[in-house]
Formats: sequence, structure tokens, C-alpha cells
Amino acid sequence: MKKIVLIVLLIMAGISVSAQKKKKNAKAVIKVDGVCMMCKKRIEKAALSTKGVKYAIWNVNTHDLSLIFDERKTNLKSIKEVVANVGHDTKEIKATKEVYDNLHPCCKYRDEEVRDDHKQKGK
Repeated sequence: MKKIVLIVLLIMAGISVSAQKKKKNAKAVIKVDGVCMMCKKRIEKAALSTKGVKYAIWNVNTHDLSLIFDERKTNLKSIKEVVANVGHDTKEIKATKEVYDNLHPCCKYRDEEVRDDHKQKGK
């Protein structure tokens, strides 16, 4: 009886481990702050420079960064850190003041006037 219980527990543990297998082509969408095409280029370049990221497209209007990445090589937190390190905030990770201040004046998405200016240009 003890052997049967042990075998059942081992099978359940094996199933649990296999269910947590990391995906080679994981898909995710994260919000990233920015306002213009220069931001788009910077955000996408940063994301794609992360080992394991295969696809990164940022939408200027929705602020969605669509990703395909290898979970065996990277994770969302690492991608968000890389994006923040080039000056763009995500919900969880904010760019440092120093990095943000080095952005081109057109890209200062924290400035309400800059955001409003880009909204008017988009009309």
C-alpha cells in the first residue's frame, strides 16, 4: 500500500513539474509609456536586444508592447527592466529620473504638455 501511495505522489509531482514547463514562444502584451515614433523605435529596440525576445511591436496609440519571447531565456520582469533602462515606464518598473531626463524633449511622456501636443498632431 505504501508503494502505491508513493507511486501516485511521484506521478502527481511529475505532472505538476511538466505543467510548469517554460514556453519557447510565449506571448504577452505589456503597457509601456511613450508618445511618438522615436519612442516606438527605442522601446522596440530595447525589447529586441533582450536575449530570448523574438518579436516586439509597440503601438503608439494604445501603448501596448506585444511580445513573443522564449521563457527559457528571459521573463517579463527582465524585459520591463530593459525598457525602463532606456527611459520608458511600465506599470511595475519606472525609468530612473536620470535616464528619463536624457530622453529627447519630444519623448517626455510624463510632461502633460508634450502628451497634449502629440494628441493634437494625431488628429
